[in-house]
Amino acid sequence: MIDLTITEGLAELVLDAPARRNALDAEALEELSGALRAAESRGARALLLRGAGPGFCAGRDISAVDPATDDVDDFLGRRVTGVLRQLAEFPAPTFAAVHGACLGVGLGLAIAADVVYVGERAKIGSPFANLGATLDSGGHWLFVERLGPHRALDLVYTAELMSGREAVEQGLFSRWVADEELLEFARARARRAAEGARLAFAASKGLVAEIRDRRLGLWEAIAAENRAQAALCASEDYAEGFRAFQEKRAPRFRGR
Repeated sequence: MIDLTITEGLAELVLDAPARRNALDAEALEELSGALRAAESRGARALLLRGAGPGFCAGRDISAVDPATDDVDDFLGRRVTGVLRQLAEFPAPTFAAVHGACLGVGLGLAIAADVVYVGERAKIGSPFANLGATLDSGGHWLFVERLGPHRALDLVYTAELMSGREAVEQGLFSRWVADEELLEFARARARRAAEGARLAFAASKGLVAEIRDRRLGLWEAIAAENRAQAALCASEDYAEGFRAFQEKRAPRFRGR
């Protein structure tokens, strides 16, 4: 159910089980992990993750799960968390194009992407109150970090879902786009990243993670930026970028 294509450095990874709204079971997670490894080994310079059919990903496929024998620690702790970490640590810019349902593990995949573009009518939130379960895959972190604890628990307790437009307006994700324009919008930006300054993008990705995880203050963040810029200064791409600017032409970055 996982399709991978790589065209001119852009890897497009598609969750392709629309009949079950791209819900993921253990086998699908294994496929997704393999696809991420393949994209990295084939030198993808950017990655776009999307879902086929009416939604992005409705979460875990529980259609055949027996609660009496369900090994949640293995499914969430090993399989899901492993894939989320793979996506978060992918060594190139990552984008998610989110439409329709984005719940549970699907929401976790969106959280793990660098940039998330959502369709105006996407459905985002925590339906777990209706299952006697709790939000997982990083959902609590996202809601508390960007909405605050009161709004986070409001969403958890009520099981209400936000539209894509509401999610962006409340600060969850980058931009909302009309649903019919979402895929081409996201593709165009992912393609631009694939053609861009790979070393500089990797430095910025690392800086954002460091600032977020270590809670760096302004002056610590500036010092980290200075170190990153000094390292980039020795690269061919850095010299090419300056030459292109001075010669008033488009740069040709090579990732060196």
